[in-house]
Amino acid sequence: MRVVVVDDHTVMRAGVISLLAPVPDIVVVGEADDGSTGRDLVERLSPDVALVDLRMPVMDGVAATAAITAGPAPTRVLILTTYDTDVEIERAVEAGAVGYLLKDTTAAQLAEAVRGAARGETVLAPRVAERLVARMRRPAPVVLTPREQDVLGAVADGLSNAEIGRRLVISEATVKTHLLRVFAKLDVSDRTRAVVVALDQGLLPDREIPHR
Repeated sequence: MRVVVVDDHTVMRAGVISLLAPVPDIVVVGEADDGSTGRDLVERLSPDVALVDLRMPVMDGVAATAAITAGPAPTRVLILTTYDTDVEIERAVEAGAVGYLLKDTTAAQLAEAVRGAARGETVLAPRVAERLVARMRRPAPVVLTPREQDVLGAVADGLSNAEIGRRLVISEATVKTHLLRVFAKLDVSDRTRAVVVALDQGLLPDREIPHR
């Protein structure tokens, strides 16, 4: 497998190349110190994998990844960086990277990741995978429609369904429908709890949580 290393730190590039040098089925065919040069190098050499850093001058790793994956060379991009924030990971993946490694990876892990990337497999550092899984497990944020906010705000004011209907110029049945939807979204079963949860989650603009 032919690899290009794109990183603006000379010592880091040399380190990556030295880690891969003993691997019999991987050969580094080129190196670049910024994203733009890396893109041009990939277009010229058509390597199997480009190991790309994220933060570089001239063209950063995300832009370089997008340019490489959109170009004529069938090159897979494997990010190799020190940054593991959700934003950095998402930007790299959205740009077309097939993998995301951190620079504390071992020589064996790096070699196996290059092989996997060359096959088109998704390759993630364990810490990155944990962050993605944790994010996926996070409950989706609750969003109330403006009308649901109006109805629940009126409930917070102590109004009955009939009074809410008169305030908002809607039928009492429509008020009940909105409340049922609010209950389902907030996973509650009564009006008081709906107001408490909505206030706790900041879903009723311009209202403060009462002191309890």
